Amino acid sequence: MNLSVPCLLEHALRLKEGRFASNGAFCVETGRFTGRSPEDRYIVLDDVTRDTVNWNHINRPISPDKFEQIFFGMGSYMSHKDLFVFDGFVGANPENGRLGVRVITDRAWQCLFASQLFIKPSKEELESFKPDFLLLSMNDFKAMPLVDGTRSETFIVLNLSRHIVLIGSTSYAGEIKKAMFSAMNYFLPEEGVLPMHCAANVDNSGQVALFFGLSGTGKTTLSADPGRSLIGDDEHGWSETGVFNFEGGCYAKCINLKEENEPQIWNAIKFGSIMENVVIKDDTREPDYSDARLTENTRVAYPLDHIPGSVKPSIGGHPDVIIFLTADAFGVMPPISKLSIEGAMYHFLSGYTSKLAGTERGITEPKETFSECFGAPFMPRHPLVYARLLGEKIKKHGSRVYLVNTGWIGGPYGIGKRIELKYTRAMVTAALDGTLDSIQGQKDEIFNLDVPLSCPGVPPEVLDQKRMWKEKLEYEKQAKKLASMFIKNFEKFGDVAKRLSVAGPQIR
Repeated sequence: MNLSVPCLLEHALRLKEGRFASNGAFCVETGRFTGRSPEDRYIVLDDVTRDTVNWNHINRPISPDKFEQIFFGMGSYMSHKDLFVFDGFVGANPENGRLGVRVITDRAWQCLFASQLFIKPSKEELESFKPDFLLLSMNDFKAMPLVDGTRSETFIVLNLSRHIVLIGSTSYAGEIKKAMFSAMNYFLPEEGVLPMHCAANVDNSGQVALFFGLSGTGKTTLSADPGRSLIGDDEHGWSETGVFNFEGGCYAKCINLKEENEPQIWNAIKFGSIMENVVIKDDTREPDYSDARLTENTRVAYPLDHIPGSVKPSIGGHPDVIIFLTADAFGVMPPISKLSIEGAMYHFLSGYTSKLAGTERGITEPKETFSECFGAPFMPRHPLVYARLLGEKIKKHGSRVYLVNTGWIGGPYGIGKRIELKYTRAMVTAALDGTLDSIQGQKDEIFNLDVPLSCPGVPPEVLDQKRMWKEKLEYEKQAKKLASMFIKNFEKFGDVAKRLSVAGPQIR
């Protein structure tokens, strides 16, 4: 129970759960599950959640009886297994909804994952630790669909009333992380705290920046800035006192990782890190980050203290700048544009991006998606609950908001190319330091966005998607196609959000 990193790694080696890479990281393979399984996630429907959860194809209900049945079965299974236990916290600010979580798993490396991703208690905190939440992850325990009411043998079940999470028949550790994120997203709005699927960093003057986006859009990469201090790379809350990290570590994508492009992530991968599904060479044990034979969703988990200068505790002030990240596979969204408060709420509710290969089962190439709040799979409440909180906080604290496309330019996926990271970094820098505030913009008539005419370090043509396309008529066709998707998607919010639609794409 609460073993040290070396002890957990010794157990993982003894149990042949993985092997060491030449950089010191422990490398594991997660089998047939190399990404999340959103169709196998359930929330217990009871008197507490009946009217507070936004029931839909993401938030699927399961009865209390079925939960108890699975829980009892897991308990019997666990009685015959060697188990590993981690006690820690989710939430860096003790004053804003911090949850104490006890993770119990049948894999030593997954216990290590929890200890590196969640917040480790001090010695004194551990002595008096009482968990608010219990998470059981049994890799080899299978549900019986016909009996347990699940879709398959795999399940992620959240009982928000009893503060219990059950995970079975999957070895993808991201399920542990995101289950607790979902729990925080349910409880925090009741305290006036906005839970956010975003990264956060801060400069020497205390200026905080947030980076929203789905997996693969660049949150971890862009927030790992040598000129700024990292607060966190994925999950945060925004309270009356500022922003705070939910986690004590990072969970970064590794595919095509290069030291020259992402030095902070590269150097963070060392002893104590866990690499998932990264191919390593048999003779030298060197990682081959370009090898996607297992999955494109290769991952590494490491504690925040592997990042030099990361903020401790992981708390910052109110954000000066907010960046929404999208990876547009149509190749028509502007590389950067400035948003009004209404525009920010519109694009927050829309949550457009193209899902990238490997982040979920069955995704093999980019596919357009609208994921409310840039994190619909983890948001139990109605998206308008989160959007209203966002709008109120932007207005109160004067945050500047930008929409940044880290996807394709000059054509769609397969024809155009993904925008170079150096250009995206230059645009983000100009947004953060205020340079873009003094640069003249022009209106993108289709997407109704304010696009700067220039940006230091970025060729002018890169800022204008239409100029980058050889076939101008084809550009307009694809742009209007995507704009119509935005409009159709926003109809689901009805009259409540109708006033925000004027800030979205317009087709004339």
